[in-house]
Amino acid sequence: MRKLLCALALVTAVSAHADDVTWKVGATIFADYTNTPDASAFNVGRAYVNVTGTLHRRVAFRLTPDISRETAAGSQQFRLKYAYAQLNLDRWLTDGSFARFGMQQTPFLDATEQVYRYRFQGTAFAEREGYLSSADTGVTMRYLFPGEKGDVHGGFYNGEGYTKPESNDHKAFQVRATARPWKPLRATVFAVSDRYDGGEPRNRLIGQLTYEHARANAGVEVLATDDRALEGRGWSAFATPKLGNGFELLLRHDRNQPDRHSDVVRKRTITGVAWWFPNLQKATAAVMVDRDSLSVTGKADDTRYGVKMLLVF
Repeated sequence: MRKLLCALALVTAVSAHADDVTWKVGATIFADYTNTPDASAFNVGRAYVNVTGTLHRRVAFRLTPDISRETAAGSQQFRLKYAYAQLNLDRWLTDGSFARFGMQQTPFLDATEQVYRYRFQGTAFAEREGYLSSADTGVTMRYLFPGEKGDVHGGFYNGEGYTKPESNDHKAFQVRATARPWKPLRATVFAVSDRYDGGEPRNRLIGQLTYEHARANAGVEVLATDDRALEGRGWSAFATPKLGNGFELLLRHDRNQPDRHSDVVRKRTITGVAWWFPNLQKATAAVMVDRDSLSVTGKADDTRYGVKMLLVF
């Protein structure tokens, strides 16, 4: 009887807010043709199926399976990228403030990709160098400053990223603070405090400055890491001049020294031209031709040429 009463109460509660229940399905697809020093291949590097919606005017959700290629076997694998519930805090705080629980975006990369929209070419600097993951499981909160003057987003994550299970009782504290004194300009500080299984530090500190304009977006960031016994230092800069009629250049350079006491330096230079399909109402699509060159001290250069495609709907 108790179970029946609970079920009736749940149905009644959902029915009372039936107008608030919404959902939609979309997808994100990354595809490419890439020519490496050893081979060339057509690839579908990643495909997301996005299921988003609301259960109540203050409760939202997202479920995103990630279909990607395994590096070893070559087959496609199906795993979760995002799966979270979100409590919208607009009633109590400012519009856009929320609390989230579950597998979700990490705060720095999610904010960066609002300005740097070329993830389909390759991941951002700190993620590509292996210091950050784009998603992880945890509990976070975001507070948006009044007047769109910036925000603070932080919380506790497992620390292993969405591709690995938690391996210890240490939780990663990640926090990003962004100020927008002038709407096109964002100044960001981001920090991670975490530890590996044996207690060794896994800390990151990033400072970033980005600028958005009708003719170009640009950004620069500096990175400091304390990773086990290694103290790393690096920086990255990008610019995306807009040529008109949907055409846009991508110019980016990364420099990372994983251990400042070593002479080993990793340098990456990316150049490309993209065409963003104009006049799309509920979709985003782009194609680009790029050159991606990695230089590592003591190793031969790895230069790759590719044609990349993005489709979001």
